[in-house]
Amino acid sequence: MRFQPQQKIPATYMRGGTSKGVFFNLKDLPLAAQVAGPARDALLMRVIGSPDVYAKQIDGMGGATSSTSKTVILSPCTQPDHDVDYLFGQVSIDKAFVDWSGNCGNLSSAVGAFAITCGLIDPKRVPDNGIAVVRIWQANIKKTIIAHVPITHGQVQETGDFTLDGVTFPAAEIKLEFINPSAANADMFPTGHLVDTLEVPDVGTFDVTMINAGIPTIFIRAEDLGYTGDELQSDINSDQAALSRLETIRAYGGVRMGLFNKVEDAQTRQHTPKIAFVAPASTYLSSSGSTVNSNDIDLLVRAMSMGQLHHAMMGTAAVAIGTAAAIPNTLVNIAAGGGHFSSVTFGHPSGTLTVGAQAEQVNDKWLATKAIMSRSARILMEGWVRIPNA
Repeated sequence: MRFQPQQKIPATYMRGGTSKGVFFNLKDLPLAAQVAGPARDALLMRVIGSPDVYAKQIDGMGGATSSTSKTVILSPCTQPDHDVDYLFGQVSIDKAFVDWSGNCGNLSSAVGAFAITCGLIDPKRVPDNGIAVVRIWQANIKKTIIAHVPITHGQVQETGDFTLDGVTFPAAEIKLEFINPSAANADMFPTGHLVDTLEVPDVGTFDVTMINAGIPTIFIRAEDLGYTGDELQSDINSDQAALSRLETIRAYGGVRMGLFNKVEDAQTRQHTPKIAFVAPASTYLSSSGSTVNSNDIDLLVRAMSMGQLHHAMMGTAAVAIGTAAAIPNTLVNIAAGGGHFSSVTFGHPSGTLTVGAQAEQVNDKWLATKAIMSRSARILMEGWVRIPNA
C-alpha cells in the first residue's frame, strides 16, 4: 500500500485568557476548508484530535478539556470600520462535530495580537510604541469586539506583569471591549422576564435567570442544586450524576430560551447555552490553594463548559455575569447583594475576575451596551500543523 505524506498547514498555537487554541489565517487553509462545511469541520477535528473515544485527544493539538479544544480562523474584514473577521470553532472532544454557535471570550484576547502578527492589520494602525486598537468582527455572533493590544518597538508585547487567575505566569495586559453584547433585535432576556420558573422533568423546578449577553447563559442559585458556590472542579466533574443533572437542566433551559426545538438537540450544541450557578460571597480556597476572601468579591459563580465545570471562567460567560449583575433583581444581581453595579468582581474556581458592564432599558426591553475586561495572550508555538491526508 502506498502512503501519502501528511498535509502541512501554517498554524499558530496560542493562549488567550484561560484558554488555548489553534489559530489559522483563512488563506492558509486548503481550498475546501476555506468555506464553511463538512471539509472545514473534518480538518479542524483532525487537527485537534477529535472525535476521540478515549477523550484524551492524544493524536492532535487538543488538551482534552473544553478550554483547550478550540480553533480560530481569521480573515480580512468584511464589515466597514473593522479590521479583521474572527470565527471561532469549539471542537467536541469525543463526538464528531464542531460547534459554531457562539464566541470564545478568552481566545478573543489573542485575536488582535494574532491579526497584527500575521499581517492582517494595516501597519498604519499599529504604533511603534503604545496601544494598537484592533476592531474585531466576531463572525459567529455578528458582534464587535475592540482589543487594546500593547505594542513595543513595532511588535506585539506579550510579556508583562499582569496576572490572571487561572494562568500561572504573568503577561502583558490586553483590554477587551465587547460592544452591544446582547442579542441583536431581541430582548436580552428571551422570555421577557428577569427570573423564570424552569420545570425539568425528573430533576426539579428551579428559579433561573436566562440571559443572552456575551453568550446565552442560564443562571441558577447554587443552594437550589445543593451546592454552596465554592465548589472546585473535582467536586463536580467526578460526580457523573451531577453532570447529567446539570446537562439536563441546560437542555431544558436551551429549549425555553428558543435556542433549539427539543432537548435532544442539546447533544449537538454543547457550546451554548452555558449553565452557571451563583451564591453570595464567602471565603474559600481556590484550586491553587490561595485564599479568596469574601471581602474581595461580590459573589461566587461556577460555570459549566462542554459538560464539565470550567477551571476558571469563560470570557463570554463573564460578560453575561457582569451584564446580569448590572440589572437589578436578576439572580446574579441578588446574589451580589442587590443594587446597581457598573462592575462586579466574582470568585471562580481559580480565583477572581472583575468585569464591567453597562445595560439600559429601552421600550421595556433590556439591552447591554458594553462589557469590559482585561485578559492576556501569548504565542506558544508557530509553524505548521500536520494532519493525515483523507
